[in-house]
Parts: sequence; structure tokens; C-alpha cells
Amino acid sequence: MALNNRRIDRTSEMETFLAVACAGSLSGAARTLGLTPSAVSRVVSRIEERLGIRLLVRTTRSLRLTREGEDYALAARRILADLQQTESAIADRASPKGQLRVSMAHAHGRLIIVPLLQEFLARYPGIQLEVQISDELADVQGGHVDVAIRFGSLPDSALTARYLGSTGRVVVASPSYLQRHGEPQHPFDLTQHNCLDFSFRRIEPGWPFRLEGKDQLLPVNGNLRANNGETLVQLALQGLGITRIGCFHVGPELACGQLVALLEDFNPCDREEIHALFVGGANMPARVRVFIDFLLEQLQPDARAGQSSSNR
Repeated sequence: MALNNRRIDRTSEMETFLAVACAGSLSGAARTLGLTPSAVSRVVSRIEERLGIRLLVRTTRSLRLTREGEDYALAARRILADLQQTESAIADRASPKGQLRVSMAHAHGRLIIVPLLQEFLARYPGIQLEVQISDELADVQGGHVDVAIRFGSLPDSALTARYLGSTGRVVVASPSYLQRHGEPQHPFDLTQHNCLDFSFRRIEPGWPFRLEGKDQLLPVNGNLRANNGETLVQLALQGLGITRIGCFHVGPELACGQLVALLEDFNPCDREEIHALFVGGANMPARVRVFIDFLLEQLQPDARAGQSSSNR
């Protein structure tokens, strides 16, 4: 207990001495600290007695620091600043605060991430969340957003990537479409169907299927394309054609029979990985860290002890 008291007293002594150094007088420091000049003088004397050296030169009209006094004031300022920074960092970890900007893709954001945000904000009421929903990759490195949740292969960068999971794909159509046009029994049958595809620029156009033990990319054609999955699902629900879409898009629709899974015997079981991208490192804000941890907890429980890697 005595040791703890001594440490507390030394912190108080440093604050008192810095007040004297800043005010240039005992009376000025006393006013700043809400003490009497004699109490401030006793603190300075106690420091000098312990160190065995004079820190202040006092006359009736002036007060100045000795060389040792300047060194002590400089060290005290650094120590107190470090202490304040450490306490602030610990408090921030315990109760993160500030604005957190998160970018996510349209469908995955609306269907998977947004429903989780109520619980996140309830846990961390000091965080103000800004959600940006776009299929364009936001500029994390440039500071436009703090976290970007994205699909597919990752380009080389200095960003840190945390694996959140993956999603497969499924070929679907509505019962009304199949009633009018019949159900394809083989991928080659798709040449006779209206296939609703993405309008993204692709290296190799077509849909992959596993044929005779090998994955093959088969061309598909149709009279409608779209740049996002939600639109393709809506078009399929309207009975306008067959589409191949991420499984997370159509879970409820498949469960209730609004859409039907097709050609599952030929599904190549290709997976698209999902990552959270952010600027990592020792200076990563606590609000970013707790959001990443929350996503891992909710989306990929087994990944909580998993890897964090620089995306190089």
C-alpha cells in the first residue's frame, strides 16, 4: 500500500512542479491547482529533498528553473503525457467511441450485415456508424472508409484482410418460368433457356459446371443482364429466366419454394471468399478492432482464433 501511495504522490508532485514551471511562480501554480502557495512550496521542497538537488532558484521577485529543474519538467511532461495516453487507450478499448465508416456490397450488406448492426450499436453506444452500400470497392487505404467488406480474390495492397466466410452459387428459376419452359436436365439444355446474367466485365463469360469430373465454363445467353444480384433475383422471381446467384441471395426464396434450385448434380461447388479489409497495425482504432471482432463472432465463429494477414 505504501508503494502505491508513493507512486500516486509522485504523479501529483510532477503535476504540481509542471504547474510551477508553466506559471513561473508559486502563487500562479497555486491558483491553477486550487492550493495554497505554501502547499505548492512544500511539494517542490519535497522533490528537491528526495533528489538532493535544487530545481528552482527563488528570489523575492522571480523564480526560474535550474538546468536540473528543466530536465525534471521535461521528463515529468513526457511521463504524464504517456500516462494520459495509456489511460485513454485503455478506456477506449473498454468503451470504443467515434465514427466508424463501413462499406459493403448491396445484397450481402442488406441481407447479412445490416441485420447485425442493431446488436453492435447496443454493445458499443459510443460508436457512430456510417454505412455505405455499393458494389464498387471503397478506398480504405485513402481513408474514405474504415472497413470494406468485399467478395472474391483480393488485389495486392498494404491493407489487412480478415476472412469472414465464403458463399457458394446456385442456378435458380421460378416455378412459373419452369412451368412455361420446362426444367433443364443438363447444362447443355441452357442454350434453350433465357439466362439472366451479371453485366460485370468478366475474363471468361459463362457459367461453370462439373461435367464428367471436370469443371467447364459454358456460355449462356439471355435478354436481360444486371450489375447486382438483387436485381437478378427479382427478375427470376418474376419468371423472366434462369440465373446463377450467390446462395446467400436466395436462401429464404428456396426454402419457401418461390425459387427452385436447378442442375445441382452439375454444381462445381465453387466458393467466393468474403473478407473485411482495413488498415491494421498497432495504431488501429479500437472502434475498428471491435467491429472486426464482432463480424468474426457473428459470421465466422471458428475464425475468432484465426489468421489476420496483410493483403500482399
